[in-house]
Amino acid sequence: MLAAGLIALSITMLSGPATLGADESKRQADPAADDQKIHITADMLTSDNDKRYAEFSGNVTARQGKTVITADSLKIFYRQSSGQQNSTGVNEASIEKIVATGRVQIAFDDKTAVTQQAVYTVDTRVLVLSGANSKIMSGKDSISGEKITFYRTDGRIKVERGSRKQVEAVVFSGSKGIQ
Repeated sequence: MLAAGLIALSITMLSGPATLGADESKRQADPAADDQKIHITADMLTSDNDKRYAEFSGNVTARQGKTVITADSLKIFYRQSSGQQNSTGVNEASIEKIVATGRVQIAFDDKTAVTQQAVYTVDTRVLVLSGANSKIMSGKDSISGEKITFYRTDGRIKVERGSRKQVEAVVFSGSKGIQ
């Protein structure tokens, strides 16, 4: 089981800037901050400050606002702290990227993504899904391929075929498609 209070994460999962180590009592005073906190449950947590990562493994569920990620493993890489303090007086380290592997499912906005591996780079707001049968669904519409690159800033999507299967899109007449 994940030890309570072992690590406090305050990141903007799939939507913006991210930090490690925010002070929970300060955030509770601001109701809007509740949407920004992340709650992760897993069977185990391994963290390495020298290598700057925290890895949650086994039955991982990460929730932030309306975004939910489930996976076998969720690894969070962060930059070295600048030593500067935020407005609450807490030193912070920025999240560089989040890597989810093994039976990954991500529910965000009005979409659901399924894949074997998802890599989200915070600075560029780019989500890359990879693995056979990777798919993003929105309502009845869907796109699938071996590699899907979703540019969150402007909503662009690039889908690449695999060695055995072409890109596939299912779009119903009158719908907006996957945006």
